[in-house]
Amino acid sequence: MRRPHAGCGGSSVAAFLLAAAAICAQFATGLADDTQTSKDDKKAQSKGHTGQTVLFVLLGIGAAILLSFFLFKYWQKKKREEQHARLLKLFEEDDDIEVELGLRD
Repeated sequence: MRRPHAGCGGSSVAAFLLAAAAICAQFATGLADDTQTSKDDKKAQSKGHTGQTVLFVLLGIGAAILLSFFLFKYWQKKKREEQHARLLKLFEEDDDIEVELGLRD
């Protein structure tokens, strides 16, 4: 009997990817605003640019960690299913060997 596996839901991965895409789209539209500014504004913009860079790096690292976590859970699930199939195959009755050995007719 198969039991549902709550750790690796496809809908949660899709929701995360959709949210990440929406956030990146918001930043892309903000970065597309390229206007002429004075030197003082450029300094303030430089600090903001550094903050955006740090934010993008942290979002990228977080996305990579989440992706690797879900891939690991998926790999565990597949491995568990494979081991279960091997166990069932090991204990299934194999009448051919008994007939060949003359133990049964």
